Amino acid sequence: MIFYFSGTGNSRWAARQIAALTGDEAVDIVEMNQAPDLAGQGQVGLVFPVYAWGAPEPVLAFAKGLWTGGAFTFAVCTCGEEAGNAMKKLAKVFPLDSSYSLVMPNNYLLGKADVDGEAAALAKLEAARAAIERLARELARRERVYRVEEGSMAALKSGVVNWGFNRFARTVKPFHTTDACIGCGLCARDCPAKVIAMQDGRPVWSDGCFQCLRCINACPAAAIQYGGDTAGKGRYTLEGLLKKQK
Repeated sequence: MIFYFSGTGNSRWAARQIAALTGDEAVDIVEMNQAPDLAGQGQVGLVFPVYAWGAPEPVLAFAKGLWTGGAFTFAVCTCGEEAGNAMKKLAKVFPLDSSYSLVMPNNYLLGKADVDGEAAALAKLEAARAAIERLARELARRERVYRVEEGSMAALKSGVVNWGFNRFARTVKPFHTTDACIGCGLCARDCPAKVIAMQDGRPVWSDGCFQCLRCINACPAAAIQYGGDTAGKGRYTLEGLLKKQK
């Protein structure tokens, strides 16, 4: 069984691609209402995006309570470039037999970052397909693999920087909508953290945001902004990219 958490669709896509090749079931941890029964499972996997060189809070919380019953365990983290020590930190709460990082199109819009151009995003997607086929073969053979692009200063990034991100950077105060908002409620409906509510036809955010940026990227009117960081930048969802691929 493969459990995944996804913001803009990269990790959901990866989890489902892997599951199709390994004969597993891919399950969204946000949609689960009870602890999974893993009795008889030959392997258990986690697929998730890297946030500030670490696993997202809901993934860590889920992994801590996951009993695998001796199954082969693996994790795949999707990232724009590098993962730092995200997998090594995850392995402290969820022992892993195999660990992978998977480069996917960038979806982070804060600071100086922006989404990849269409050509670059499609190239990353095709490379990811090949990487998934390779790791699926390794999983079928129960190979113990650590293929993670940690990057430079991994300990610093996954330590101090990740702590700062979780402590200070996940504030919801900068979220706001422009006059382009059509009041569709898509952001509130699809928020993984369930921290968005509609008031007078506009979204409002409460504490507890994972900062997956799904609301910003998936807004059909591009009406959601985060301070001054996101104005004028592109928007990305995996579904949108797949439509362009066709």
